[in-house]
Amino acid sequence: MDSQLLLICLLTAIINLIGALAYAARIAGIRTGRIALSFALFNLLVLVSRLSNSFLGPFLAKRIEVRLASGGGEALADDFRIVLASASLAVLIGILLVPTAQRLFAIAIDWFQENRSTAKLVLRSASPAGLSAVRHSLTLPSVENIRELTRTRGVSWGVLAANALAQALLTVGVLASLYAGYLNPEFRVTAAQLSAVVNGFATILLFAVIDPQLSVMTDDVVEGRMDAALFRRAIIWVSLSRLAGTMLAQAIFIPSAMAIAWVANLV
Repeated sequence: MDSQLLLICLLTAIINLIGALAYAARIAGIRTGRIALSFALFNLLVLVSRLSNSFLGPFLAKRIEVRLASGGGEALADDFRIVLASASLAVLIGILLVPTAQRLFAIAIDWFQENRSTAKLVLRSASPAGLSAVRHSLTLPSVENIRELTRTRGVSWGVLAANALAQALLTVGVLASLYAGYLNPEFRVTAAQLSAVVNGFATILLFAVIDPQLSVMTDDVVEGRMDAALFRRAIIWVSLSRLAGTMLAQAIFIPSAMAIAWVANLV
């Protein structure tokens, strides 16, 4: 693995890790009773994710351009599969870090409620006190919580399947579109632009099906109509479906790229 591919994998991992930790923000918001503030603070991490995403596209495109110029495009598919694997690994790490992240979010929420300064919060996170909070918050999912997954899920299989599909499309969208440009170099710019269509469909699926369900469950917990333990179990299932989606992306990567290359001829 060369340094450029390593950097691409790192950026992909950051994007997917932050996405997986979004569920921890919901749990922390419920525990502290400050849901809006929990998402506001989580948006600080989203800024890092978006910055990483802004660099990811050009790095991927440059890799394809270099391969096309040097004639080494046969290895591109394997390179992209490594990138997809880094996404799955990051989501898995994110799932394992949810208990830690929810504790850190709760600490950050309480601190911000008293001090009300985003700049000071960022500086404190890198201070000895902040690093100490991270060290004391480190924990893995308990065996009891893992066993409870066999009980009532709190979310339907349909929602989990829709989430897995949406996450698969989001994970593979840019990669498949760029690889389609390699398969159909005459229309590679058109193919690259089609990633917006793939990501747009996945985003609609997320906002129309998954997010409303999670929002309703969050409100139900706050209002006492849903048990907090059941909500955490549902969040774990949704997280696992996200992981399944990144793994599904491996299977649909080549077919998606071929389909996009074909559509690029028709546009």
